[in-house]
Amino acid sequence: MGRLSTRTRVTRIENTRTTRRPDAVVVEEPLEIRINGTPISVTMRTPGSDFELAQGFLMTEGLIGARDDIESIRYCNSFDDDGRNTYNVLDVTLAPGVRLPDVGIERNFYTTSSCGVCGKSSLDAVRQRTRFEPAGDDISVPIDTLVSLPSTLREAQRVFSTTGGLHAAGLFDAEGTPFAVREDIGRHNAVDKLIGWGMEVGRFPLRHTILLVSGRASFELTQKAAMAGIPVLAAVSAPSSLAIDLADATGMTLVGFLRGESMNVYTHPERIVTGSRRR
Repeated sequence: MGRLSTRTRVTRIENTRTTRRPDAVVVEEPLEIRINGTPISVTMRTPGSDFELAQGFLMTEGLIGARDDIESIRYCNSFDDDGRNTYNVLDVTLAPGVRLPDVGIERNFYTTSSCGVCGKSSLDAVRQRTRFEPAGDDISVPIDTLVSLPSTLREAQRVFSTTGGLHAAGLFDAEGTPFAVREDIGRHNAVDKLIGWGMEVGRFPLRHTILLVSGRASFELTQKAAMAGIPVLAAVSAPSSLAIDLADATGMTLVGFLRGESMNVYTHPERIVTGSRRR
């Protein structure tokens, strides 16, 4: 398995003083995902939780619907110039009877916010593809819980504390207890790893949960949450307009600018229980 971080030497400048010193930086490597031997995607990721990443990616792209759709996942032989396995190629074998969609696989992917799909077609596509739409989930989230989540997530960011170069995503219950936290150089990878974790441990769909992301709430992340049935998505930064539209359409509560004791609730605020703060 590849390293999560590595050491490099940097020139540090403070005021007029220049020094040379070692610094920890996050590792970024490609992961090629294959289905039944056919390459379907390459994503740049931080090594670790690769099986979770593959499962979460395939589920949120509508290629599988449950862990039982997968027969096996294994690393392929992918060697570097020194003959060492890079662990950068995964092959997912689907269970007997499970088939890929008839349309071209590439048409199923919404993997970046710049993919060029139009707003209405994006919203309609997600609503047609998800089996676990969040609408109807009756989770109630105390305001105290939301306020506590960013610090809980930050405390769990083991690699970020040494590199400062990773996004994080955390899955919590209504009282703020973390189920799992994942880090990755790509915010979408961190969410896929969490969703894959849920599939791996048999806790899927992810009903009655809160997903917190360390950056902004893009359409991409919102569609992943919708595909997994997550009813509450919170972000420490801003959402996009299309993320708001998708959250509203799928019945998801979307929270942005979650900082300190303040936040913006963009959609379905009825799930947030307000009132006097506990002391």
